[in-house]
Amino acid sequence: MARALYIHWPFCLAKCPYCDFNSHVRDSVDVDLWRKALLADMRHEAELASGETLTSIFFGGGTPSLMPPALVAALLEEAERLWGFAEGIEITLEANPSSVEAEKFAGIAAAGVNRASLGLQALDDRTLRFLGRLHNVLESLEALTIAQQAFGRVSFDLIYARPEQTLTLWREELARALGFGTTHMSLYQLTIEPGTRFESMVRRGEFTPLDDDDAADLFAFTQEAMRAAGLPAYEISNHARPGEESRHNLTYWRYHDYAGIGPGAHGRRGGFATTRHKKPENWLAAIERNGHGTQEERALGVSEQASEALLMGLRLAEGVDLAELSKRFGFAPGELVDLGAAERCQKLGLLKQQGSRIAITPDGMGVLDAVLGEIVSASLVAA
Repeated sequence: MARALYIHWPFCLAKCPYCDFNSHVRDSVDVDLWRKALLADMRHEAELASGETLTSIFFGGGTPSLMPPALVAALLEEAERLWGFAEGIEITLEANPSSVEAEKFAGIAAAGVNRASLGLQALDDRTLRFLGRLHNVLESLEALTIAQQAFGRVSFDLIYARPEQTLTLWREELARALGFGTTHMSLYQLTIEPGTRFESMVRRGEFTPLDDDDAADLFAFTQEAMRAAGLPAYEISNHARPGEESRHNLTYWRYHDYAGIGPGAHGRRGGFATTRHKKPENWLAAIERNGHGTQEERALGVSEQASEALLMGLRLAEGVDLAELSKRFGFAPGELVDLGAAERCQKLGLLKQQGSRIAITPDGMGVLDAVLGEIVSASLVAA
């Protein structure tokens, strides 16, 4: 039963060259049509996934801050009617830090959003242009100030390990970022994703990604600096003061059920994985045809669920409780993880164990994929 709701708004003013998210640029958007369609998708999902009051809602995209506040209010009002809201519900909206969108922050907050996640991405104008962002630093910092006045909680994103970025430059940028006083920051290494414009640029030799060793040094520094500042990593790329973690994203990483509506949205519901049509026009056509935007609803085998729970949970600093997962999925701890490989990783300082709980250490987070490949049971992944 869903305890979290994800709402996808697929539209952006421009497609960033590094982005592989389901985002689209359109000359115009019929807001009334989209309001009716999103409400229909939400009602369909609530019929199947209601039962628990919602503890979090997340508006992602695309650029949800392009949504009119009245549309945000209508969606939240219907979500509360369908599911009910838990006391202290976290309602997050992703926003671009442009002056146009910042003008909407007060209205979006009045609609019920109490947490904003701003895509600052960098703190120098040259890099912002390289990243294809439409805002400049001055504009983004003004938007951050407005957001901190409008919302109870504010987070922002930065991208590091950029081409030619040095440790000195990143140290200065991160120190400046910490001075803004937010209690949550998402710090992502630049990755060249398939199908993006950056992939084409790298293939044509227009720029060279940062060397892996240099990127690893920046990652290690980031972890140390954020711990020292009181915002340790609770997930490999997400840092927060204790108690300020994103409750919505913790739902994903702790492998609880959530509903997803809107183009391309994913969901997990009682052992089923749901996906929506990605292209906005195809999603709208499905709504018109079926009353909902679902493209696929697939039953997940218990081995696949257990594997997903491990792979998601081990991204968290808290790790996973093997006894709890054993009870939940019916596998012995030795069927969930390769105990011999786990012991070797412990000796290397990449993994720690306390009772039945295992967690990746800060050193292990730097080579997370390799550690997961070693310890997650091969038979579980192959099943």
